[in-house]
Amino acid sequence: MEIVNKVANAKLDTVDLLDFQPAEGVDAFDLKDFLWMEYVLKEADFRSALEAYDWEKHRGRHLAVFCSNDAIIAYWAFMLVAAKATGIARSVRFGAPDQVRGELWLEAIRAHDFSRYAGRRVIVKGCGDESLPPAAYVAVTERLGAVADRVMYGEACSFVPVLRKR
Repeated sequence: MEIVNKVANAKLDTVDLLDFQPAEGVDAFDLKDFLWMEYVLKEADFRSALEAYDWEKHRGRHLAVFCSNDAIIAYWAFMLVAAKATGIARSVRFGAPDQVRGELWLEAIRAHDFSRYAGRRVIVKGCGDESLPPAAYVAVTERLGAVADRVMYGEACSFVPVLRKR
């Protein structure tokens, strides 16, 4: 009796979400560090601190601008940070670094052309080494669902069916 490797013979395409990981890093810019006693925004001191800040360390990287405590921050303070970083950082975004990283992941997925998977059986690779944002799985399922015949999660030898067109 011949043993047949059904996994090797299956015509499956694999999508690895790590391929959509932002290539550039995300740097944190916490406004808390620029506030008096970490809670009070003093305009003159804030402007001076921004002038003295080394913006070049963010060149070509994404900058996540946020405040990690419950301070009440005037919107113009975020605008001043964005004005200083624009043209140096690859992008300036509001949110914690993990949130910004997730947004970048989603943008890469939404910009990708998935038409090559039209009518195909596709496995979205799971069990990766890195923690992926759940939103990336939702976005890739939405994009693949528009073109693929079947979408599965996992590995070829062990997968969970997610979507099947009838």
